[in-house]
Amino acid sequence: MTAKPSTAARSRNDRPIVADDGSWFVALAVAAAIAMLFGSVAGASAQETIDVAHAQGETAVLVNAETIVTFDLAALDILDRLGVPVAGVPAANMPDYLAHYGAGAIPTMGSLFEPDFEALNALQPDLIIVAARSAPQLPALSAIAPTIDLTLDGDDFVGSVASNVETLGRITGHDQAAEQLVADLNASIEALRQSAADAGDALIVMTSGGRVTAYGPGSRFGWLHDDLGVTPTIEDVEAATHGEAIGFEFILEADPDWLFVVDRDAAIGQGGTAAQAVLDNPLVAETTAWREGHVVYVDSAAWYIIGGGITALNNAIDQVADSFAGG
Repeated sequence: MTAKPSTAARSRNDRPIVADDGSWFVALAVAAAIAMLFGSVAGASAQETIDVAHAQGETAVLVNAETIVTFDLAALDILDRLGVPVAGVPAANMPDYLAHYGAGAIPTMGSLFEPDFEALNALQPDLIIVAARSAPQLPALSAIAPTIDLTLDGDDFVGSVASNVETLGRITGHDQAAEQLVADLNASIEALRQSAADAGDALIVMTSGGRVTAYGPGSRFGWLHDDLGVTPTIEDVEAATHGEAIGFEFILEADPDWLFVVDRDAAIGQGGTAAQAVLDNPLVAETTAWREGHVVYVDSAAWYIIGGGITALNNAIDQVADSFAGG
């Protein structure tokens, strides 16, 4: 007689088959959950980073960093244009187009010069950006989070702006948008250079506390000449941070075709005599610029505070181009 199979059924390879009581499903689910847990931990520990070269060296930065703090308004300008949210900003006089970052809308992490380290430690950002005024704080800030210095190169202003746009685009995963912003910027500059060739010469002055300083090629605002192609009235103006102190006689003797005016008091939100009132005197009134209506009061916050932001620079280019077109 043929023996009956035992109660434990046999497979073709003579290994027991687990009884069909549902326990195999539970075991499989547990195994899958464990695999997913360890997989997610491994993934988190291996988040992708990129090495970012900046003004003070090279720093490994998380790709698609989610919690970004910037102490540089030019970087804020760029991030805003790229549509990247920020978690912290400095307390500063914001221009109209960045007003949605002011008045407590975004947590402030200190000033343009002094970080609030307690607030930063509480926030634990993925990335901190400094530049110019805040650049000396990089060593201390690096102890909290990866920190990069996007200070502009004064010898290559527009090139530095473009580089910062591309760097922030790469960090935040907005490479294509950044490339398009740079392409549009270069096209605007090329168009302005063509119109500037026949516009005449220009002198840049800044008013502050009733005093006047002048700027020329190679200076803080020298990009008007060096990068945008506007002919300077005077080539050898002292390239100081706050310009070369001048009197109204200097402006009359220079006799510029165009006068571009930065009102520092307005830029920093400080009360004082407005630039229009400072320059409204008989000597300046004798210049070609004044007689021809070629005195341009620029967006002072954009020029003095933000400078290297992509929107700020585009606005400056548009204002210069519109002035030449209307002149």
